[in-house]
Amino acid sequence: MLMYDTWEEQEHDFPFPSDSETKGAMEVLQWAYDYYGDELVYACSFGIEGSVLVDLISKVKPDARVVFLDTGLHFKETYEVIEKAKVKYPSLNIEMKQPALSVAEQAGEHGDELWKRNPNLCCQIRKVIPLEETLSGASAWLSGLRREQSETRRNTQYVNKDNRFKSIKICPLIHWTYKDIWRYAHKHSLPYNTLHDQGYPSIGCQPCTLPADWASGDARSGRWSGQGKTECGLHQ
Repeated sequence: MLMYDTWEEQEHDFPFPSDSETKGAMEVLQWAYDYYGDELVYACSFGIEGSVLVDLISKVKPDARVVFLDTGLHFKETYEVIEKAKVKYPSLNIEMKQPALSVAEQAGEHGDELWKRNPNLCCQIRKVIPLEETLSGASAWLSGLRREQSETRRNTQYVNKDNRFKSIKICPLIHWTYKDIWRYAHKHSLPYNTLHDQGYPSIGCQPCTLPADWASGDARSGRWSGQGKTECGLHQ
């Protein structure tokens, strides 16, 4: 595969966003799959952004690799939407990536309900390390991050040098608003996580996710509430 000589060369030789319905996302995805091919993986959480990005990906690369970090602690509604996606996109390679330790094994080694006492360690075991393993054979990965989601994501670019995973992170939806996401999902009748209808704009593991405090203006305020934690470690 032809590679750029420097990171700066890759960053500058990138398409500008268009005024299309997808705000540049389709152009970014087409470029990404043309450039990285099968070495590009989408790490999908199957929230509403995930539903939209899976649909867009299916139009560019119907047999793309999509990985769900299956912590064993997700809501049943999350697993339900994954099954619906498998039916709607039968050609996609949707992989359920599990951590080395089951929830019971983790409790045996670190004590019960580790997410309450040390959520960072729990995320490290159940999400970060599994993604490291997934990306060990991939040149780049896709993420559904949007700039509007939080202050920590406001400077996200289409193409990002990911020092944490020694990879390239590509984010096609950075210019989409929450309204854009839902407008697209309804227009195309996409399957989505029904917890969104119950006040959950951001959905993670069941023990660590509550409905958002909409008055705060932070769509991720329901994640790790009271823990002083805003990210699981995948996007830091």
